[in-house]
Amino acid sequence: MTSILSNPDQDPHLFEASPSVARAISAARIVVYSGIDYDPWMASLLHATSAPERQTLVVAELAGRKSGDNPHVWYDPAVMLTYAKALAAALDAADPARASGYDQRLAQFTASLQPVETRIAALRHRLAGTPVTATEPVFGTMFQALGMVVRDQRFQLAVMNNTEPSASDVAAFETGLKTRAVKLLVYNAQATDPIAARMAKLAAAAHIPVVGVTETEPPGKTYQEWMLDTLDAVARALPQHAS
Repeated sequence: MTSILSNPDQDPHLFEASPSVARAISAARIVVYSGIDYDPWMASLLHATSAPERQTLVVAELAGRKSGDNPHVWYDPAVMLTYAKALAAALDAADPARASGYDQRLAQFTASLQPVETRIAALRHRLAGTPVTATEPVFGTMFQALGMVVRDQRFQLAVMNNTEPSASDVAAFETGLKTRAVKLLVYNAQATDPIAARMAKLAAAAHIPVVGVTETEPPGKTYQEWMLDTLDAVARALPQHAS
């Protein structure tokens, strides 16, 4: 297996495919990518390296997401389970002699998500309705799963798309922090933006907890550990808060 986006210090939105990436895609029997404009370069590479027997899995499409939806689909464990089932089916088709092994590992993966789902349910019971904000919508689907109320979404989209947030959106963000109208700020620890950095400083000055999240799985961690660590960070940031 070859993972193309594996550097935790790299902004995935600024990724540029190299010739070695094109060669890896050309040789692959199964290709997986996020879709809905998160990795648009992949579609171009697939078109340039046509292979009749290659199977392609677009995770966002498998989950029924469409262009304009939040592209950070991996913060939704239900999407990851949908993807895992599709991948197991693709592996069964590509390598039928080992189908039972792939199906067994799918069952193991499904069971391994239970602690994540249990943690989400417990935090939702305590934190649903809590007003929060973020510098980018990286954590958006998990915010939704936790039932938290997310503010400043236009600002987040502008930063994600490398455009300048409007003056009114910046002012609204700043006001929410200075008046402590929000109880938590989540920022993208994997991408640097001067406006986002300023908001993190304002949050710290207002004694609003700040949690950093990443767009790719940290080295040495499983998906489940990544999700649980991030959920634990949110829980620590809001130890006594209840909506």
